[in-house]
Amino acid sequence: MSANSWLATGNFHTTYRQEQKTFFTSLDRSVFTLFLLILFIWPLLFPLSNKYMLVVDNILIAIVAVMGLNLVTGFAGLISIGHAAFVGIGAYTIASFCRTIGDSHIIVTHFWPVLILISGFVGAAFGALVGLPALRLKHLYLAIATLSFQMIFQWVINFMTFFNQGQTIFVGRVFWFTGKVGRKDHYLFWYYIILVIVVLLGFGVRNLLKTRYGRSLVAVRDNDRAADAMGINPGLTKVYAFALAGFFAGVAGALHAYLYRGVGFESFTLHESISYLAMAIVGGLGTLNGSFWGPVAIKFLDLQVEHLSEAAGQYLPSSMNLATALKPFSFGLVIVLFLMFEPRGIANWWRIAKSYTKLWPFRY
Repeated sequence: MSANSWLATGNFHTTYRQEQKTFFTSLDRSVFTLFLLILFIWPLLFPLSNKYMLVVDNILIAIVAVMGLNLVTGFAGLISIGHAAFVGIGAYTIASFCRTIGDSHIIVTHFWPVLILISGFVGAAFGALVGLPALRLKHLYLAIATLSFQMIFQWVINFMTFFNQGQTIFVGRVFWFTGKVGRKDHYLFWYYIILVIVVLLGFGVRNLLKTRYGRSLVAVRDNDRAADAMGINPGLTKVYAFALAGFFAGVAGALHAYLYRGVGFESFTLHESISYLAMAIVGGLGTLNGSFWGPVAIKFLDLQVEHLSEAAGQYLPSSMNLATALKPFSFGLVIVLFLMFEPRGIANWWRIAKSYTKLWPFRY
């Protein structure tokens, strides 16, 4: 590597310590710091309405969930079609506390960081439990096993009176150092909380992938027999991959419950599981930054389709029900186009652009 970390045009590592650094050059560190500063400042300079702030918060929550899905599907190579159920586990953990001790209890309103962490661990426990079939199943058979968990989750929520048979369970407003978070500041408050969690979990995944535990995920994905020959336990690796995915999903579900101040069954259906999988595919499986690009792209697509439907509805008869038809059509079309023409997702575009800037002004 160049002696001057500001003028480096490529990465030439001579030690493992250099290869495991989070930022390889000073320029990388400065650009990331600037980008992070912009993320924290822009809501204060350009305030959004509650409607659009809710969209931004939903994108951040989806990023947390997709990071977990990318660990189990992208890095470990295990197909999961029940990820929304894990998110629901985290949300209904909060709902269980609200049903048991009340939605305005001090534990729910004041100790919400602890409850979010507990929701993550509950999601990890269920993730490890669902990951047990991975000891004997692969590929399509494992996908069916995760789909079965999604169906079991939906049945339990719909038929148990403790969970209000899928109807909304309310969650009280939280308190901060300045007091109770009011309705006016609710979405902005949770934007900063979720953003901090996204940054922490993102660094956690980045560092995990540089350890032997992260490399074991990739080794099992590429060839589990070869990984076994190298001393890696493929079964244990698959189970802890599901546990990690469950933890991320549980945290996302708890954030969803607090953001919406309630938990309802409609947010954790099979359709949502397919949406999470689509976000991972569009963003780029097996890449960390793909976990960020995918939710942003899909949520932005949903917002634009909604605006297009509203505009077209003014000129077309209401019997056509364009809004109902256009959203699944555009969603499916985007997935097919990415699978055909860019199977590595938006992360590959980012990789190409980043490689060009690193090597500029040299072509080779």
